[in-house]
Amino acid sequence: MILSDIRQYIKTQRSVTLRDLMNHFGVEADALRGMLSLLVSKGKIDKKSATSDCGTGCCKCDITLVEIYEWRDTENSSQ
Repeated sequence: MILSDIRQYIKTQRSVTLRDLMNHFGVEADALRGMLSLLVSKGKIDKKSATSDCGTGCCKCDITLVEIYEWRDTENSSQ
């Protein structure tokens, strides 16, 4: 897995959680966060703040893994 794979996956999905990325790529959260921070700093994606719950009320999600990353639609993000 390389950074371009993550970028393409987020671009295709438009919005993903850290948990989605962990499941799709089979990579630990901390390793993904490092790669995601590069995409954020390049302006390719935005990291959204997660609330204390997702709204379903089940309370089964680990809040530390409920980070949302969204593709940015800008002229500079065409790659």
